[in-house]
Amino acid sequence: MPRSKYYTPDEVSAHNSAADLWVSFVGKVCDLTPLVREHRGDILLLPIIECAGKDISHWFDPKTKDILTHVDPVTSCVKYFTPRGRFLHVPPPRPRSDWDNDFGRPWWREPRYEVGYLTAKSRWVRVVNTLTSQEQLLEVCSEETLAEVLHRYVRYNAHAGSYTWKHAGTPLLMDRTLGENGVPDEDRDADRCRLERDLCTPALCLYFNDDLTEL
Repeated sequence: MPRSKYYTPDEVSAHNSAADLWVSFVGKVCDLTPLVREHRGDILLLPIIECAGKDISHWFDPKTKDILTHVDPVTSCVKYFTPRGRFLHVPPPRPRSDWDNDFGRPWWREPRYEVGYLTAKSRWVRVVNTLTSQEQLLEVCSEETLAEVLHRYVRYNAHAGSYTWKHAGTPLLMDRTLGENGVPDEDRDADRCRLERDLCTPALCLYFNDDLTEL
């Protein structure tokens, strides 16, 4: 079963070093580890390494998907806005003979670094195995189908595909998302009522089917 292309912020934040560097921006998740390896020692990598595992959408214009710009108050020229310092593939503020711009596409437009998308909203669910009474809390992406949620759960139960998944007694359609299956997201209500979110975490109950199918 293929891995979902959606990631939670916590999954991105786990890749937070120069040797394993992911960032998210304008809805995309990128693995910049090859970029760092290729340009090892370049001082222009520093702002990127400092933001390893974080969302850097504030670096970009949401409409153009390019680096933010501003008008320099001294020269009245349009320049890239990089308050953390100039980074790789951003041109210098003034013409320089030592800047090599023959690198093709800048890294933020390079598809080979893209590994997926950042979820618009992550959700917690409680998976209850009715055969063993074991429970497991899972953080999932709201865009994922139940089959993809099962893929996350299989590390805790290799035979997860041998169960019927239900919520409130109703079988769930595995090719649809939690929302499409009518599993409510009550996080906002919990926040408004100042309740612990654990009290509002929906339960997905697993009922054994006898076939012991392995994934």
